[in-house]
Amino acid sequence: MSQRMRERWQQTRAAFERGWYDHDGHRVDLVPHLTAMRDGTRLYLPEDTRALTPPAARSTTEFEVTGESTLHAALRLGRGGPVAALNFASARNPGGGVANGARAQEESLARSSALYDSLVRCPEFYAHHRAHRELLYSDRVVYSPGVPVYRRDDGSWLPEPVPVAFLTAAAPNRRMIERDQPHDAGRVGAALTARARAVLAAAADQGHTRLVLGAWGCGVFGNDPAEVAAAFATHLHGTYAGVFAHVVFAVLDRDPAVRAAFQARFPG
Repeated sequence: MSQRMRERWQQTRAAFERGWYDHDGHRVDLVPHLTAMRDGTRLYLPEDTRALTPPAARSTTEFEVTGESTLHAALRLGRGGPVAALNFASARNPGGGVANGARAQEESLARSSALYDSLVRCPEFYAHHRAHRELLYSDRVVYSPGVPVYRRDDGSWLPEPVPVAFLTAAAPNRRMIERDQPHDAGRVGAALTARARAVLAAAADQGHTRLVLGAWGCGVFGNDPAEVAAAFATHLHGTYAGVFAHVVFAVLDRDPAVRAAFQARFPG
């Protein structure tokens, strides 16, 4: 855990708590963004997304598989219009280990934006997963609209916040399932496929056509990148084919095989 990352989080949190931050001596107002985000935050239950039907295809989807972070991809797309990004959630703690200086994807997003302030408004998401021991977790999705992103990956402050919607969902924790709940190991693939559909259904329900996805749960949770890529491909090449105009799989990983698993399913 990093003291520098803890301090960065404290600065980010202070900014959304007071409603502004300083950039080169100029006060940047976050209040309008925060108000809209808080008002629009909602929890999709599994039955909510199961009841949604895909909208009609609008176009041929442009797929990209890149070596950038989720944050970098979201900022890149977000400057050109609305974008939604998948937050690889901790099932039981909003922002994961951000307060402790952890460096995984969710913590990176929380250190750079007001996402945490949205997540704490859906305590039911975390209460459910704390109350249930199953490490497959559930198909619950928190939708956070227009979250102001105001820092880059390196911690530098943006001159103006970029609004990014986030879809927060927890992948199954395969590593811990295999160790502690091996009777559920054979269900991980099906859980990933169902949860990927829930994420896409929530995004489409909110009218999003540009998405940032990635190697969801392929870090500490130990999921197989090929299995995660296949879960998304089932829907993006199936009932959700053509629903989204642009989908980026942002895969920031030292192992080229992780990115290759997504390139195999989503060739450019």
